[in-house]
Amino acid sequence: MGAFELSITVTGSDIDQLGHLNNVAYLRWVQEAAKAHWMAAASADEQAKLLWVVLRHEIDYLKPAFLSDQVIARTWVGQATRLRFERFTEILRAGDQSPQQNTDQTVFARAKTIWCPIDAHRKRPVAVSEEVRGLFSVTGEQVTGEQASRLADL
Repeated sequence: MGAFELSITVTGSDIDQLGHLNNVAYLRWVQEAAKAHWMAAASADEQAKLLWVVLRHEIDYLKPAFLSDQVIARTWVGQATRLRFERFTEILRAGDQSPQQNTDQTVFARAKTIWCPIDAHRKRPVAVSEEVRGLFSVTGEQVTGEQASRLADL
């Protein structure tokens, strides 16, 4: 599976005392994008069996976002092992998107998060099937040149 995108509008509650997007909102969106990706791609059976916990977040804040900005949280899974899923997320300005002109989007933040699958009933780490890893993991052939360069930056 390739990258998953979640559209977001910056609201008043996302703005801090400096007048720009609060860092906590970026973190919330990283988690919301991961959850939305899981819900969109995993089967109902897998959703009932697995929960996810974060082991580590790394976020690079690059540019401020402001009230009413339209943004996209773009996320994809990198390397996935039995107990660790490496997930990348970019928070981008939606209005900059122009695939026809191949123009760059403004990147507000980039994140790398390590997630661990948890058995939904026992609440303990559990290895996921190769099928689930294959559904979400990005192999070398699936990573675009642009994504690969972003991965190297984190």
